Amino acid sequence: MKDVHGRCFSPIWPRFNPLRPDVRRRWCHRRRGRMHMSISSLTGALARSGMLCAAAFLLGGAGHPSLPELVASYEDFSRDHPMEAGRSDPPRSRVGWPDETQDGMAQRRVALERIATALDGLGNDGLSDEDRVDRDYLRQLVGWRIEGIDFDERRFAFVAHEGFYNTPYALARGLNLRSEAEALEWVERMRGIPGYFAEQRANLERGVATGWTHPAIVIDVGAAILRKQIATPVTEDPMLEPLGGYPDVAAEALRLIEREIRPAQRTALAYIDGPYRAKARRDLGIAAVPGGRAYYDFLLRYYTTTDLSAEQIHAMGLAEVERIRGEMDAVIASVGFSGSFADWLRFLRTDPRFYATSREELIEKYAAASKRIDGVLPRYFSVLPRQPFTIVPVPRELEEGYTTARGGGGGDFERGFAGTFVVNTSHLDQRPLYEVPALSLHEAAPGHHTHGALNNENKALPDFRRARDLLAFREGWALYAERLGHEMGVYRDAYEKFGSLSTEMWRACRMVVDTGIHVMGWNYQQARRCFSENTALADINIDTELARYIGAPGGAVAYKVGELKIVELRRRAEAALGARFDIRAFHDLILAQGQLPMTLLEKRVDAWIAAPR
Repeated sequence: MKDVHGRCFSPIWPRFNPLRPDVRRRWCHRRRGRMHMSISSLTGALARSGMLCAAAFLLGGAGHPSLPELVASYEDFSRDHPMEAGRSDPPRSRVGWPDETQDGMAQRRVALERIATALDGLGNDGLSDEDRVDRDYLRQLVGWRIEGIDFDERRFAFVAHEGFYNTPYALARGLNLRSEAEALEWVERMRGIPGYFAEQRANLERGVATGWTHPAIVIDVGAAILRKQIATPVTEDPMLEPLGGYPDVAAEALRLIEREIRPAQRTALAYIDGPYRAKARRDLGIAAVPGGRAYYDFLLRYYTTTDLSAEQIHAMGLAEVERIRGEMDAVIASVGFSGSFADWLRFLRTDPRFYATSREELIEKYAAASKRIDGVLPRYFSVLPRQPFTIVPVPRELEEGYTTARGGGGGDFERGFAGTFVVNTSHLDQRPLYEVPALSLHEAAPGHHTHGALNNENKALPDFRRARDLLAFREGWALYAERLGHEMGVYRDAYEKFGSLSTEMWRACRMVVDTGIHVMGWNYQQARRCFSENTALADINIDTELARYIGAPGGAVAYKVGELKIVELRRRAEAALGARFDIRAFHDLILAQGQLPMTLLEKRVDAWIAAPR
């Protein structure tokens, strides 16, 4: 959960993981000369790499491009505009900061519209089944990108704990600079931060002018992060960390932070916490802004990759809450607890046995759970990634308002980077240990890390299918991995089983709460009660999550929608194949797709069921 995910994020962008070194190096090691590459040098480079047709198409040539040329065109677009393509890779434009001005977005739309029109004219002749899947998914993907631009999403330049103010730190953290020249390139890139911040302010001002502003609860989270960044002594600023081996360059960067970047941060804070907050929308739901219901309906289509309405999703969520609550009650009865559900939650939230006493202990608990899981994975998967993962704490400057845990994109074996599983080690009295196994399954293996690492290793798929920006697929798989933990024997006692049910209930409540807030006019307390009365989530987690759902509408429902579809497809396969059903082959099939909308995934599974054995 990319789930997104520094700003490097809009409601339809994945969350940028601040601890993915593979992303940081690729983004930050672009030479300035390449960022200002001329058309002639660009087309020359593409010709040498076999991509001249794609470049010509994007520049207005190539009358009837083939599917491989269109795929290459989209991948070239992705390298230039990674955020618009749902990626976290380096753009070639300017000094590496995304051009999110209205003119910049209009140019992106033109490029995407050309690809969409060409895809519409591409028939089935000469296309294999796999080609048709690529074409259909790419057309859907490009359509979503265009629709997002048409809604002018950049008016929301930040989303609670994720925003433009985090982008420089996300890029700097863990950056491995191998020469003084690369160190100087990083400093040169830092010089673009004030301009990047100024553009984001312009986007926010356009939001104010058009009635597209956040509620105060979202604004306050962003302001708190900026205050913490500004309060950090300049000598301890994370942007300096990559420059440790280059003292002269670091001194130059320190002066740059003091003289240009800190003032830009203060200016951003003054605006966000002042004039912008004064225009905060009163209603929590996005439907309150002009065109907000249409925008929310679009977000649901994008995030779930289905045509489910808000009302249908709300009803599905209520049904899941009822089902899971019944399973919770059975677990409580199994340990002989005689109090009410509220008494049970109070017991779980206050008994010290369920909480680590140090940050280090919490990390160790996650490590132990992950190794237990490793021991049973081969029984359920015949294809596993080569790439390992590491477990690290969320950086101190990000932990306030940060989610409980987050898995990375699988690392990069070729570049020597392990996958990263980050754990929030703050507020230990609100990080229950009985949730550790479920979160490990979700964020690491066989959840996000396994999926991401296999995508990285699956060179047979085009890059847009190896990305991880479809929440319904990515998060649906990870939530399915939590459910699989029961079959795998990962949950050792009633408390860990309840922890799993609690995290599942959390995702079911998301379906109810997200649609309740953004369409049905729910207030904060209504939304909060769904979590406090049905899950063991601590207060700080509930408030953190609610700020996230309010600030980034629609994404929270994708987890359950995706998981329920995968469960449905598995049951269909089990019923059709009977004794011939192979659980390892089914899991391998799902992960071999890279990522697909749920409608296309369903077609692949149906074809697999029908295939001779």
